[in-house]
Amino acid sequence: MHFSDGSIPDEYRRYIGWKSALLFVVTGALSVSLLVAVSLGAAHIPLADVARSLAGAAVSKRFEMILWNIRLPQALAAIVAGAGLAVAGTAMQSILRNPLGSPFTLGISHAAAFGAAFSVMILDGGIMASTHTDAVTITSPYVTTGLAFVFSLAAAGVIIGVSRLRGATPEVMILTGVALGSLFTAGTMLLQFFADDVQLAAMIFWTFGDTARASWSELGIVSVVTVVACAYFLFNGWNYNAIDAGDETAKGLGVRVERVRMVGMLLATLLTAVIIAFLGIIGFVGLVVPHMARRVIGSDHRFLLPATILGGGLLLLVSDTVARLILAPHVLPVSVLTAFLGAPVFIYLILRGQRG
Repeated sequence: MHFSDGSIPDEYRRYIGWKSALLFVVTGALSVSLLVAVSLGAAHIPLADVARSLAGAAVSKRFEMILWNIRLPQALAAIVAGAGLAVAGTAMQSILRNPLGSPFTLGISHAAAFGAAFSVMILDGGIMASTHTDAVTITSPYVTTGLAFVFSLAAAGVIIGVSRLRGATPEVMILTGVALGSLFTAGTMLLQFFADDVQLAAMIFWTFGDTARASWSELGIVSVVTVVACAYFLFNGWNYNAIDAGDETAKGLGVRVERVRMVGMLLATLLTAVIIAFLGIIGFVGLVVPHMARRVIGSDHRFLLPATILGGGLLLLVSDTVARLILAPHVLPVSVLTAFLGAPVFIYLILRGQRG
């Protein structure tokens, strides 16, 4: 917004400044939460030692092993997965113009989980065995991710098709997602039926979303896909604002609506598939975080998208830390906590839509 002389109105400066300050605060909270997350646990590591180790200074060998081999990969995986799922949910809600859209509620997460399970059990894409580190070791990450993407893409195609039907309400799309989720869950159960005892136990454990299973190599793959997808969504923030105003308005402003929708849905689906393939199903993050961010920072995607990226990382990191500590020394999968958080929010959104 500019005047004819090129100046920027004071109100718009304050508008930008306030939203930028909010993003700065969330970034600070995320940084502090990361330090606290890697400090807390069965073996407490003082924050000063955490900071020194991250800065490259020497600390206790025991602390370094716990920090760099266990807690830091898990904490970073929570941040990356939370950011990826949140931005995927935000993009889907805008692309489909459906406030209830997310990878979990639309059945895309269940489709990705079935594809990954099919690769691991049928195509020998991974070794299902109970070990001291994890129940599943993925030996062919690209095959596993590829199959997860194919099945989740099929689910996304059905959702897009339903969204194009005249009179397709958000509730109809969500019911379609529920049906797809049930279908792919049945497929996963069929695989479990033919599994032996060890495979069955490992497969059930694997379906629980858990950031603890991410190694540095797996974290690297998930991070690359997440960064690329986030960069694309941030670059198209203005296009999503135009689409929210209506397809005809967006086309009048020069937005290639169909292309933006298709590429955005493909990237959101791929991002979901990669996260599910390595970490399991983590539900409701892609639904809860975008709505929380909208209530605080508004619907302008130039600020909403970075807010959901930061907020998703913060929410899943805090949830993962609480899940590690709440039943210590037992570790609760973070997906259990996010389900308890997300289910009431989902019901609230349904009821609010009915009242509307």
